[in-house]
Amino acid sequence: MSELPQGWAEATVLELAGQNSVVTDGDWVESKDQDPMGSVRLIQLADIGDGFFVNKSQRFMNVESVERLNCTYLQNGDVLIARMPDPLGRACIFPDIGQHAVTAVDVFVWRPDRELAGADTRWLMHTINSPAVRAEILSEAGGTTRQRVAGGKLKQLRLPVPPIPEQRRIVATVDGLTARTARARKELDRIPTLIARYKQRLLALAFSGELTAGWRAAKGLSDAKEVALVDVAKGFSYGTSAKSAPSGEVPVLRMGNIQDGKLDWTNLVFTSEKAEIKKYTLIPGDVLFNRTNSPELVGKTALYKGEQDAVYAGYLIRIQCTEKLMPEYLTYSLNGPAGRNYCWAVKTDGVSQSNINAKKIAAFRFLLPSLDEQAEIVRRIDSAFGWLDRMAADHAAAARLLPKLDAAILAKAFQGKLVPQDTNDEPAAKVLERIKAEPGIAPKGKRGGRANLPPITGTAEITLGPVTVSATGTVGNAPTRARKVSMTKSRQDDDVKGKPYLAGLLKSGRFSDAQSLFRAADLPVSDFYKQLAWEIDKGHILDNAEELKAA
Repeated sequence: MSELPQGWAEATVLELAGQNSVVTDGDWVESKDQDPMGSVRLIQLADIGDGFFVNKSQRFMNVESVERLNCTYLQNGDVLIARMPDPLGRACIFPDIGQHAVTAVDVFVWRPDRELAGADTRWLMHTINSPAVRAEILSEAGGTTRQRVAGGKLKQLRLPVPPIPEQRRIVATVDGLTARTARARKELDRIPTLIARYKQRLLALAFSGELTAGWRAAKGLSDAKEVALVDVAKGFSYGTSAKSAPSGEVPVLRMGNIQDGKLDWTNLVFTSEKAEIKKYTLIPGDVLFNRTNSPELVGKTALYKGEQDAVYAGYLIRIQCTEKLMPEYLTYSLNGPAGRNYCWAVKTDGVSQSNINAKKIAAFRFLLPSLDEQAEIVRRIDSAFGWLDRMAADHAAAARLLPKLDAAILAKAFQGKLVPQDTNDEPAAKVLERIKAEPGIAPKGKRGGRANLPPITGTAEITLGPVTVSATGTVGNAPTRARKVSMTKSRQDDDVKGKPYLAGLLKSGRFSDAQSLFRAADLPVSDFYKQLAWEIDKGHILDNAEELKAA
């Protein structure tokens, strides 16, 4: 490691945690150990974002399985590190998700001794996500098909440690700067959608006659007339059904080669059969219509401009235009709102794909102006689309730069170059000495059991149809004078699991609304909600806009 800034020291991930800490892999939980109706969330790799918690997975366990497997309950503020891609080694802070949670084995958990810790949790997260540390983690990974870093390697990972006050300054500065890049990323993410909408709006104006109305009037031209495609096209032919090969004389264009209204000349297959080449060779001006694809994509269209010799496959229809119709005008028309709506209306749906035959596409009706106006419409669309495509390219370049900017911020932070050092800060070495003077880090002991459940404090509100249930207080077994709710039952209790427990309470006649029923049930909020939903689904309880009733 290079020379450390003033007041900094070096320590392992394990050393930074202190005595009463949790520094461990997640738990080995198999499918048979999970319970979709359980009250304990099972955090997965998919929940671990690069500096943020994704909250994506929906897997659960019941309390009994958590106790049996001796799982580690997560707490708000724990640092979670992904031991597998992508990217490997990404870290985030576990937030308060309103229910108890454990994590799968490929998620590493770091929870410091709050009284003695040598590192702030957000500082550690940012450190782990910095380029130098991430590279170090990657160098320690093993595996052939999917790389994985061992929890033992993470424990011994050596980190540069600034004084604790400086850690806090680093966190505040990094969070402020990355919040700006996050806002920029959010705004950039809107651009592709806006571009697509603008293009469709432009095409709608073009093929309704509005785009060139002033131009047409100035030229003294007559309005466009509605025609059927069959009246202004001279051919509708299906492509080759012969088998293609990875290499050969001439490329075979397939439906995947039509992308965003253009031909994509990557991912090609080929043919060398002379008869096929002679019969299906394309000529400049041929319009290729995708007749079979998913319901959303069937009907996409592109123009062949003679870029290179090619033939076309059987899922495409070649449309050849007469002298009255510009191929460019037809291509834009079919890709515009009117064309796409027509394809959606006439497609024949199969199990996974839809089809539009030549007869149906020949019946497509659209406005056909003079050739001069067709050329002007195509010119205006080409010009606008060119500008929009350049904007899209600029967006893509900017989107690629943002992660590099975040990485640069973290790199400067952990080289001691982002915030100033303060000689009044207690050096990190003294903090580490105090940690080392304490007894060694205790091994991970018994972790399951309701007595060890971390507290969940706050207000929970659940709406089930017209009924809203709210509860304020602390759920869990941590002592607190502010506790307002103390739940002693679980959905796994013998008198609750699989039984009309809440319906039985309703039958006593003392409860008719969800709020009073919740207080009487003595269940945690998540368990109460799931039990209520289950009993309504099974017909044990009837709910309406005013009250709950036992069936």
